[in-house]
Amino acid sequence: MSDKLLTVEEQLAKARTLSEALPYMHRFSGQTFVIKYGGHAMGDEKLSQDFARDVALMKQVGINPVIVHGGGPQIGRMLERLKINSSFIDGLRVTDKETVEIAEMVLSGSLNKKIVTSINSAGGLAVGLSGKDGNLIEAQKLTRTKRDPDSNIERILDLGFVGEPSRINPEILESFEENNLIPVIAPIGVGPNGQTFNINADTAAGHIAAAIGASKLIMMTDVEGVLDKDKKLINRLTPAEVRKLQKDGTIAGGMIPKLETCLFALEEGVDAATILDGRIPHVLLLETFTEHGVGTMITDEQL
Repeated sequence: MSDKLLTVEEQLAKARTLSEALPYMHRFSGQTFVIKYGGHAMGDEKLSQDFARDVALMKQVGINPVIVHGGGPQIGRMLERLKINSSFIDGLRVTDKETVEIAEMVLSGSLNKKIVTSINSAGGLAVGLSGKDGNLIEAQKLTRTKRDPDSNIERILDLGFVGEPSRINPEILESFEENNLIPVIAPIGVGPNGQTFNINADTAAGHIAAAIGASKLIMMTDVEGVLDKDKKLINRLTPAEVRKLQKDGTIAGGMIPKLETCLFALEEGVDAATILDGRIPHVLLLETFTEHGVGTMITDEQL
């Protein structure tokens, strides 16, 4: 008898969850979400299956997900396997001609198709492409400078074939939406002379979200979100509050470029940007279809 009651309770809990999700399904139906997928969520088999199911469900209820994936660890493993040395400057991989060919092979090839297959197996209809396809991501060489602390002389850092978007072609993705397809994009861009550029996935996602007028940019990471000085999660921030936390040192390290991408997207018309912990099972559904969501949302909108 107790086992039967427990089963009924579980079923009721599921029914309540579905009922609570209904207003959010109505609210977000027809909207486009750009989701940067990477980190632990992409490397863990169970979490990657959860992600695929979440994306397929979002599409089923009327949301238009656009996936932009990273793949730094996978590129690193392939370089090691091929005994190709690589180095980093300020967290960016120095990418020579040989390395960018490997990056394109991994990102646009095996990794992209693995994500596509997972979403299709979960009931979605995904199609993989890179920024080269249809000139989706036109890119230029990324330039970085570094000031020598002793001489105070600023020098230009040569990162090789590391790029940044110069133009996004939104028409390509509009055609996908019209045909109920889920685009899965590898962050490889094409230069003015046909060069191949490896682009940071966060940066690519932010520019794509801005270009297509997405309602939301979602950045999946390996951290809870933005933490305060007591290491407690901050659920919601305005751009002004983000700047203040950067200035006082609360926000530092690898979180800075992620938030800069979020702020860029908001400035270009995206309604909200959210940093999520991709280590949480079904984190996309928790963020999208529950009252309080998870992670940190950056938005100008008032509560």
